[in-house]
Amino acid sequence: MAIPIGLTATALLMTNGDFEQELQPKVNRNLRTNIDDYTRFAPLAVMYISDGLGAKAENHWFDQTKNAGLSLLLTQAITTGLKINIDKERPNGSNEEAFPSGHTSLAFSSATVLHEEFKNTEPILAYSGYAFAISTAYLRMAKNKHWLSDVILGSALGIAVTKLVYHFDYLFSWNPFKKSDRLLIAPTVNQEGTGAYLSFRF
Repeated sequence: MAIPIGLTATALLMTNGDFEQELQPKVNRNLRTNIDDYTRFAPLAVMYISDGLGAKAENHWFDQTKNAGLSLLLTQAITTGLKINIDKERPNGSNEEAFPSGHTSLAFSSATVLHEEFKNTEPILAYSGYAFAISTAYLRMAKNKHWLSDVILGSALGIAVTKLVYHFDYLFSWNPFKKSDRLLIAPTVNQEGTGAYLSFRF
């Protein structure tokens, strides 16, 4: 937890300061891409694909999904609450919900789920999710939607909440599928939309 605590302190010291005010015009590219809507969840896609390819994870796919869902839900709730109550204006002036970055908090939450699942078995795979998370944070700044302190606090929230969920996952350890390897459920994403793949072996 030292990393998210350090990131939080950095964000609080930096917010509305001269450094980020001077940095933002240099990072801003006025991008119009929506790829950051997908990169924030890319680590979860990597996790399920790795499961399908046989990579050894810490938990069963149901527990992975349960921990990921709870982590994202709590992260989103905390982020939204802070946005509403802090009232920091975005760089582009569109509203006063800049602090912290929601896309970034979810991206780092997703990346931390991937890390927790493969940190002891596939270290490179475990850390790969943070490349998507950092890219998401950069895109939010390059689109002029967030300041540097916004994405730093978002990263801290995503990491901290997910770490806590995994630390206390024994409190909600129920898994109806753990004794059966016959059922597989995995998310699918294509040009027509999103859905789920279900396979049952008789």
